[in-house]
Amino acid sequence: MSSLVRATAFFVFLSAAVARSQQPVTRQQAIESAITRGARSAVARADTLVGAAQLLTARSWENPSLAATYSKSPPPYHAIVDLPFDITGIRGARIRAAEAIRLASQYRFEFERAAAALDADTSYTRALAALERVRLSRRNARDADSLRRMAAIRRDAGDASELDVLLATVNAGQAANLAIADSAMLISTIFDLQTVMGLDTTRIAIVPSDTLAMPALMPPNAGPELALPIAAARQALSAADLSVRVQRRSVFAPFSLQAGVEWGDPGTPGLLPTFGFSIPLPVLNRNRGPIALAEAERERARAELALALFQTQATVGRAFRERAAALEKLQRDRVLVESANRIVAMSLVAYREGAQGLPAVLEAQRNARDILSQYINDLADAWIATATLRLYSLTVPAR
Repeated sequence: MSSLVRATAFFVFLSAAVARSQQPVTRQQAIESAITRGARSAVARADTLVGAAQLLTARSWENPSLAATYSKSPPPYHAIVDLPFDITGIRGARIRAAEAIRLASQYRFEFERAAAALDADTSYTRALAALERVRLSRRNARDADSLRRMAAIRRDAGDASELDVLLATVNAGQAANLAIADSAMLISTIFDLQTVMGLDTTRIAIVPSDTLAMPALMPPNAGPELALPIAAARQALSAADLSVRVQRRSVFAPFSLQAGVEWGDPGTPGLLPTFGFSIPLPVLNRNRGPIALAEAERERARAELALALFQTQATVGRAFRERAAALEKLQRDRVLVESANRIVAMSLVAYREGAQGLPAVLEAQRNARDILSQYINDLADAWIATATLRLYSLTVPAR
């Protein structure tokens, strides 16, 4: 009995740790905190800033340069302005590539925000399921302890054997241990939720306040090919293809126009205008390294697009199957829960009246506990699958 008392005391301590001075948090509050304070959204937000900076860089013009020289032959003084001039369309292709990169970062940002919301939604669902399991295990522990006391009273009255008391004691100890394990799992899931929300994880600061009800129906899916990860990968491939074009056109760059003046010739006083142009001669360097690098980046972008399409289709298909299976099991679980509760109640009455033995009561309680726990798990699986489908139903925003 001493071990059972210590286990029960530890269980009460864990339960008090969760319930003491915690702030109730709804599912929507958890999602908003994950979006605004979570690290995942912050990284995606920085990615959009990089994309915007790349576009600003691509739109910039090359600065002209001024060359001032002196020679002993007349005219001794020279001033020439060199103005880079884009005759191969490099700047236009560079701008289109940067615009594609910016769009890809924007799509990734939208998806990462939604993914952060999914993380919070999933963590919140797991915390709710853990909280429901704690409530179930606490009730089972109380019922098991009541059954142990009942067996002891019947033994003292001569209606039960010592074996019944031992069986009831072992069952109560197992129920207390399960309650302790569920309480520890609840604390772990709450810490996971606080991590996703960007909160302090040195202490338990929140407790879920929503109920674990049936998830809402999903709207028709627009198709995985329009999902944000696919759109971002397509824009990245477009940017890589344009980068190849930029590098190939850079073989004859930079082309520049030159204009200047000369003065100081005794035979020809005044300023003497000069005009010209410069064009690179691709003899020693035909830009093969940057072209090869751009082509390799394009192949990687093409492979990433195929991978994103495959992963999106696999994730959506798996989520559909898991949601359908969970909803189907939930329909059976409801019937099983009602039947199991009735069997437990009837078994207790029969045992109290001496018409049934203790093993039958313990088996009925064990079955009811397993069925209720499975119902909670199936409900959480349905929530998580629905949230995943909601994430991948997001499509490219209108521009």
